[in-house]
Amino acid sequence: MRGWGAAMAICAALLPAPGAAAASRTLTPMNFGDLAGWAQDDHAAAFRTFAASCRAIRDGVPPSRAALPPTPALVRACEDALGLGTPDGDAARAFFERSFQPFLVGDGMLTGYYEPEIDGSRTPIGRFNTPLLARPDDLVTIPDGETLPGVPPGLGGARKAAGGGFEPYPDRAAIEDGALAGRGLELVYVEPVDAFFVHIQGSSRVRLPDGSALRLVFDGRNGRKFSGIGRLLVERGLMTKSGASMAAIRAWLAANPREGRALMRENASYIFFRIDDSLDEKDGPRGAENVPLTPRRSIAVDRGLWSYGLPFWLDSRFPDGETLRRLMIAQDTGSAILGAARADYFAGTGDAPGSVAGGMKQQTRFVVLLPRGDAAPER
Repeated sequence: MRGWGAAMAICAALLPAPGAAAASRTLTPMNFGDLAGWAQDDHAAAFRTFAASCRAIRDGVPPSRAALPPTPALVRACEDALGLGTPDGDAARAFFERSFQPFLVGDGMLTGYYEPEIDGSRTPIGRFNTPLLARPDDLVTIPDGETLPGVPPGLGGARKAAGGGFEPYPDRAAIEDGALAGRGLELVYVEPVDAFFVHIQGSSRVRLPDGSALRLVFDGRNGRKFSGIGRLLVERGLMTKSGASMAAIRAWLAANPREGRALMRENASYIFFRIDDSLDEKDGPRGAENVPLTPRRSIAVDRGLWSYGLPFWLDSRFPDGETLRRLMIAQDTGSAILGAARADYFAGTGDAPGSVAGGMKQQTRFVVLLPRGDAAPER
């Protein structure tokens, strides 16, 4: 087990170079009394999720995708939190108010994601004809801000070229056409549209014909640019912006299988997975911080701007109009999650959370809780 200092060193070693956006971030100090709904939230639930991040920081668990490293003040807040055990709501609220100060980040966009539960087979049969692949051993992940000889800037994945140097890793279309065939990478076979949405979500529970299930978690990507097919459908006049929910997109793909396959291949990004046997049935999938996500308490943030483990107060609404005012913990990231006032809300596992996540595209007020020792925002 690694100590607190080792945890910070590991995170620093994995960290992408901070971008200009981080240096220009402007935050406005607030008081907890300014947060509408703060007193009514379930602070004990938020504390349990925060403590999971703190244990990862304390134990030096390497993130699967590096973010800004935890500051010394966040490390101290985590030490204090883990010394409290399992506080009740009042004690948890007192901890957050004692250890953090809220800062207004601004108004931005909140989307949602979830862990799909789908059917599949260990072997290709019938409609289960599309494999989810394990990470290839020749995939080289390029850290943010870096390049390799022979690879254009901006790509995050490569492999060694036959003549020396490197070359971009194959895109989605090439992989689907067999670029990695014959290497034994197939973990499980699922329906084509299910496979595509598992790539978007980054994890899945796959139910097998014998009643057992596999938990698949993110294990790398080919580094190609992500293109949202909802945006493409809107740009081409095939769907309205307000109507481009996940359910509507899936329905369009089912009704237009040939055009849908071509459209999905325009998203050059391709995700690789691994089977995670360490997760309990009650656990969410592992986020980029490498801890199981908590439904309705974990969010994905821009890893170039924020550290994992930071609490955020969200003031928003769900797609059905219900108020969403809740303390969330940054435990994940995503290629499309860019900007300070931008996050992805983890709704949970299965179809019902999927319906919530698929309809979320909410204007939201973002407030970050910075540890007291860090409460001096850059201007």
